[in-house]
Amino acid sequence: MSITDYRHTAILVSDLDRAEWFYGEVLGLTQVERPFRFPGTWYQVGAMQLHLIVSESPSRELASEKWGRNPHVAFGIDDLDGMLNRLEAAGCPIQRSASGRPALFTQDPDGNIVELSAE
Repeated sequence: MSITDYRHTAILVSDLDRAEWFYGEVLGLTQVERPFRFPGTWYQVGAMQLHLIVSESPSRELASEKWGRNPHVAFGIDDLDGMLNRLEAAGCPIQRSASGRPALFTQDPDGNIVELSAE
């Protein structure tokens, strides 16, 4: 028996409209149909999916001031400067990778950390 693929990551959000704005509008992810009735939204990202699930208390405590050392979801992107400009225009918090590699981190409206890497 072995694991054969990676299918999705689920994260908790408190306000689905704000989360959909961040993941759909700011990051530009493609929303897909979901077969469940509980509140949430799914996005397709290449061969995997990101599942947003509504929770009344999704708050996150950071274990480190360096966002990459905390639980996070990571996406590969083709234009780091373009994404940086988009995040800044949307007023999103930004932290560049401490290692100096071409990556940055941001937080969604609930504080979930998202890594965006051009590697």
